[in-house]
Amino acid sequence: MKFLLLLGLFLAVVWLARGGRRIHPRDDARPRPTGVPQAPASTTEEMVACVHCGVHLPEGEAVGSPAGWFCSVEHRDVHPGAQSR
Repeated sequence: MKFLLLLGLFLAVVWLARGGRRIHPRDDARPRPTGVPQAPASTTEEMVACVHCGVHLPEGEAVGSPAGWFCSVEHRDVHPGAQSR
């Protein structure tokens, strides 16, 4: 009986020393910080380089032609053989 009492006391001390919590709480159990915007994973774009000057920019902002990608209409127009897509 004395052994069970000492074991129970030891376990209570260990539990209190740990703060009465689990060591590794589940990720979905933690509250999410509010006010921090979460970007969707599908917003990434391919980066392309301007054929004329070499500047890298997202494909959605680039000007395309059969000769390649350009950072602006002006660079596309001065490049030989480049016509708009």
